Amino acid sequence: MGDVKVIVVDDHELYRRGLSGLLAERGIEVFGEAAMAADAIPLAARMGPGVVLMDLNMPGMSGIEATQRLTTAAPLARVVVLTMMTDDEYVMNALLAGACGYLVKDAPIDQITEGVRAAARGESLISPRVASRLVTRLREPAHIEPIHWSEGMTPRELEVLALLCRGLDNAAIGEALYLSQHTVKNHVSSILIKLQVENRLQAAVRAVRTGLV
Repeated sequence: MGDVKVIVVDDHELYRRGLSGLLAERGIEVFGEAAMAADAIPLAARMGPGVVLMDLNMPGMSGIEATQRLTTAAPLARVVVLTMMTDDEYVMNALLAGACGYLVKDAPIDQITEGVRAAARGESLISPRVASRLVTRLREPAHIEPIHWSEGMTPRELEVLALLCRGLDNAAIGEALYLSQHTVKNHVSSILIKLQVENRLQAAVRAVRTGLV
């Protein structure tokens, strides 16, 4: 894929500038930087398609609130959380606010780079450190929601959803179910609408929380 545009949002100037330099070395265009979450919103709106690397704990507006606002103000931008916060509540709130990835700051730069490129492709990447804890929490009975989200979902859509929750992309899902990528894309779009979510990661979260998979 071609160069990806990214905005780095972090109130620690040395970390922000250092990360921007490392991303630029790997062919990722740093469209801008912001030390405050609120400043990232108009910047992302000007950027158009691209990825926002968002810290969570910053002065003023939180990264979670900014992520939620970005879905309206900059719908073409995709948010990947990059933080040291690994508590379950932070992870859940960030994903449900609209983030399509969750990485920790001390991850290798190659993992952060892949998280950016995955988001640009419409995919999601979660740091292994938080992924297993997230799945464990989601599967706790106390978090099962009473709404019957499976109503209106076709058997084929449920098959696609199950594979989506395993992290497969459209090509891999198509290969497993003998479907074209175009057909898989249509199924995924329908699933997002029926689950009332905005991205694949949110769909997986809701599917596990409601016992669909």
